[in-house]
Amino acid sequence: MASCTPDGLLPIVVLISGRGSNLQAIIESIRNHQLPVEVRAVISNRRGAQGLEHAHYAGLPTATLEHGAFHSRGEFDEALCRLIDSFSPRLVVLAGFMRLLSAAFVAHYEGRIINIHPSLLPAYRGLNTHQRALNDRACEHGASVHYVTAELDDGPVIIQGRVPVLRGDSVDTLADRVLEQEHRIYPLAIRWIAEGRLAMKHNTVYFNGEPLSAPHQLAYNRDDDRR
Repeated sequence: MASCTPDGLLPIVVLISGRGSNLQAIIESIRNHQLPVEVRAVISNRRGAQGLEHAHYAGLPTATLEHGAFHSRGEFDEALCRLIDSFSPRLVVLAGFMRLLSAAFVAHYEGRIINIHPSLLPAYRGLNTHQRALNDRACEHGASVHYVTAELDDGPVIIQGRVPVLRGDSVDTLADRVLEQEHRIYPLAIRWIAEGRLAMKHNTVYFNGEPLSAPHQLAYNRDDDRR
């Protein structure tokens, strides 16, 4: 179970690679007193990532560790572990971090690292999820928050936000609809962990002390389509 600081805040580190929209959703939830966490650092593997601007504006510590400066993925992961651990987080939050992580890295943070993926896992692991959903003429799509394990996008799923695939959808329109759900479900999952309601032990997710038999499902508000 993740432990909090004396003031009741869960210390976290957020890893990003790009625009950081989920980071911004986390920041806004903190500002609105909906998320009892302390962001110890925002770390990017890309210098100039737009998400770093969100962090700077919010007054959060930042660091950049460029993967291209290392000879191997293993060397990068070891350096990233050292950097993360220097901030003593109880949870590592992947928010658009576009790097495959080694089994050793994941094992180091077992039960303390989560990710958000733009599909209804186990469907569409990997990249280009929105195009693949359109190619398959899927009726439904969405996003999933899951614990990270050694297999790509294969860890136990905590919560999903579902959206319809509408007639005439493009990759961009579908991605925008899914992103709205991402911004709702990610802060919620983090809050459950911060409140001690959610944990993973031996690859099983526990919610309120009971094994989670299926991911939580966030209802889609169809009024969103008419905004």
